[in-house]
Amino acid sequence: MYDVVIIGAGPAGMTAAVYTARKKLSTLLLSKDVGGQTLWTNDIENYMGYQFIEGAELVEKFEHQVRQFPIDVKIEEDVVGLASIEGGFEVRTAGGETYQAKTAIIASGKKPRSLGVPGEERLRGHGVTYCSTCDGPLFEGLKVAVIGGGNSAVEAVIDMLKIAEHVYMVSLTPLTCDRLLIDRVKENPNLTVYAEYATQEVLGDPSVTGIRIKDLKSGEEKILEVSGVFVEIGLIPNSDLAKELLKLNKLGEIEVSCSGETAVPGLFAAGDVTNVPEKQIVVAAGEGAKAALQAYRYLQKFG
Repeated sequence: MYDVVIIGAGPAGMTAAVYTARKKLSTLLLSKDVGGQTLWTNDIENYMGYQFIEGAELVEKFEHQVRQFPIDVKIEEDVVGLASIEGGFEVRTAGGETYQAKTAIIASGKKPRSLGVPGEERLRGHGVTYCSTCDGPLFEGLKVAVIGGGNSAVEAVIDMLKIAEHVYMVSLTPLTCDRLLIDRVKENPNLTVYAEYATQEVLGDPSVTGIRIKDLKSGEEKILEVSGVFVEIGLIPNSDLAKELLKLNKLGEIEVSCSGETAVPGLFAAGDVTNVPEKQIVVAAGEGAKAALQAYRYLQKFG
């Protein structure tokens, strides 16, 4: 039995692992990938110590630091279950493995929200994507659509205007992104914005050839011929693994104290999966540190 199992290897999880290892706690770090949402971010200009750094480079530095410590790191381990057992917790992975620890820290982050329209699931990975940073270069010189009206959507538009022939931005509502962001692209001749339009269907076989959209005011429908569809309509907490143990808030987030404690003794959470406001890399890292230190205090008292 480990002292602590950490679920998730984004900024919160990796920071927590470094802190628990420095406290000489036997630590297991489980995650289906390394970096989480940070990998989707191209340009980072607000992480202290780096005036500018790319997301992939920052993740590499995080992982390098983690591997300097005697942490049992298991990547490509998708945790699908978490249960309370005598003396601690047991986690279960999609591959059928089980691990036990005296304490647990959930740092599983968030996942992209789906459109839920016909054709989306069938064409996922065949033109439908949720990461302009990861997949943008695949659509060089092609026409693409970005679905969404918030900051993540306009950031994807900015990315794709450097690559694509033309970008269509389709938003269900009036644009909600920061004016500073939209001002950077609104005069670009290669951008067409459809605000208050609903995406009805993704078209194509075997890959994307277009989308069908509907004007919410007039009811008129039209087809935009595109080769790629970037879905940027928000994120959902990866909290399903904890729903049997914890009551989640209306957004599906795990509620925590200012120290990262959940309602279950010995169970902690950190980062974007929690109700802590401001989903930022630096905030997630700090929350991971706090949860790790609180787990250490818990073990001192009860372990």
